[in-house]
Amino acid sequence: MAKLVSASSQSTAERSILPDAPTLRQRIQDCFATLQDPRSERTQLHQLSDILTIAILSTIAGGQGWEDMEVYGESQQAWLSTFLALPNGIPSADTFRRMFERIHPQQFEQCFEQWVKLLVEDLGVNLIAIDGKGVNGSYDRAIGRKALHLISAWASEHRLVLAQAKVQDKSNEITAIPALLALLNLNGAIVTLDAMGTQKQIAAQIHTAQADYVLTLKANHPTLFEQVEQWFTTTRQ
Repeated sequence: MAKLVSASSQSTAERSILPDAPTLRQRIQDCFATLQDPRSERTQLHQLSDILTIAILSTIAGGQGWEDMEVYGESQQAWLSTFLALPNGIPSADTFRRMFERIHPQQFEQCFEQWVKLLVEDLGVNLIAIDGKGVNGSYDRAIGRKALHLISAWASEHRLVLAQAKVQDKSNEITAIPALLALLNLNGAIVTLDAMGTQKQIAAQIHTAQADYVLTLKANHPTLFEQVEQWFTTTRQ
């Protein structure tokens, strides 16, 4: 799933092209319209779109948990009330937690990716770095669970994770990278990958998407490595 970073890390020019608050709320409503609300009508003290909007804005501002979402909402309530309904004020931390525990994760991810794509169009992403990392603390030796390994697409100039894909068990990054690239609009971008992603099929996929690539070449491709090394040696002479 896509992640966001603090707005303080963005330049003034970048913030100036982002949508205003009412437009942001409408976009969230439109993109998340297919997300099923898991609550019964009698327990809906807060609108789903209000909960999602505050949660996303809190994350953009650097929030890292349910309590941060409530604190953000309370500290910005006067401003939020100018474009959110807030029929019963700011949701509590427990409300945010219960909502995100109950909503369908795949539905949310699909809606969120749609929203991020619109944001990317506003920002005009030019450089996308693909890299894989293991998630600290995600393994459990007692039950034989391996660490979770994720492939991420990182928009360098905007400090924004555009999408992530899990590396399946008994698989590797080579099979996960194409699935991640398929989630993105690469048209006009430059995609960078480390040596693991230096594969003919991956390069062809990026080229087909009308993007350019920068691939890392190491001795894991001995023949190609030798040819390129020889080309540079010959060129310098």
